[in-house]
Amino acid sequence: MAGGRTGSAARADAKFVEFIDVEKNYGNFHAVRRLNLSIGRGEFLTFLGPSGSGKTTTLNMLAGFERPSQGVITLDGKSVDRLPPYERNIGMVFQNYALFPHMSVADNVAFPLSVRKAPKAEIGPRVIRALEMVKLERFKDRKPTQLSGGQQQRVALARALVFQPTLVLMDEPLGALDKKLREHMQIELKQIHEMLGVTIVYVTHDQSEALTMSDRVAIFESGNIAQIGTPDALYNEPATAFVAGFIGENNALDGVVERVDGDQCLVALPAGLTTSAMAIGGISPGTAVQLAIRPERIAGSGEPANNRFKAIVEGRIYHGDHQRLLARLPGGQVLTVKVSPDAAMATGETIDLSWRTIDCRAFPAGAAPDGNTPNTGSVT
Repeated sequence: MAGGRTGSAARADAKFVEFIDVEKNYGNFHAVRRLNLSIGRGEFLTFLGPSGSGKTTTLNMLAGFERPSQGVITLDGKSVDRLPPYERNIGMVFQNYALFPHMSVADNVAFPLSVRKAPKAEIGPRVIRALEMVKLERFKDRKPTQLSGGQQQRVALARALVFQPTLVLMDEPLGALDKKLREHMQIELKQIHEMLGVTIVYVTHDQSEALTMSDRVAIFESGNIAQIGTPDALYNEPATAFVAGFIGENNALDGVVERVDGDQCLVALPAGLTTSAMAIGGISPGTAVQLAIRPERIAGSGEPANNRFKAIVEGRIYHGDHQRLLARLPGGQVLTVKVSPDAAMATGETIDLSWRTIDCRAFPAGAAPDGNTPNTGSVT
């Protein structure tokens, strides 16, 4: 199996994969717009975004299933634009597993070695090592139809890794699994990545999946990368309203900027309310903005905060380890607030809410990525 390098140590080669001014057009439709992205050796990078945002098209260009309309893609310093998929030394794991139903588990895993004409004496031991890695060595003689969905996914993963690829691409690989099994497989995939140090590029529309497994996440929107960074940076410091809404749960409030003071601003809300917030993007007095506040960053009046409001409880949702309150501000806007599971707040009760300025971010309303602006991504 590959390497044994951890993800953090392996990223010394910051440009193991590069997209340089890459575009993909289908007629007049721009699926990917001037993408510039660097992926480090040994990194676990996830492409995250809604359907049609360009993430799968980008993965397919890297795999060789699609050709860029313009630009260059390099792997380990060499252009792969004209190489067919089988010459790129890339492993692929698909959502539908793509296993051969008439072959045994061992034969499925051995297939990439056979087509690469590996010595027969090596194939058996390498297949067993790959199956041991995914804890399926005792199922080697079974057919895929005799396995559960999670076991089939492990076979697909073993097959993708058995020929020691330099890069593994995964396209929604856990999408067909139930929630509990999907969460278990997320942990296993991350452990395998840390053990082998192989570079993984992963595609999903599930933000929880992306935050759980990734070293970095690239958030796609309308063919652009809206933002790229570590999971905690994307969650705590979203660069756009789209990113704030797509990563984690978020309260969105509409307002108008009254005053800007350095990196902060004062925002007027309906019913004469005002709040201070961090000013993100091109904001000036009179700018219509959307405020983003995480439910867990809204506190009761006993907490230190710059912004304080009265609100009426309109509903409670019990989640076991916490409750979600639906609280209406005087201007009619409703906030979701994360509170203790033991908090006793009745529907119709008036409560005090507050948040710190640093936890509230103001974005220009309706801001969208500029299709003429290059996207950039680098390992940090």
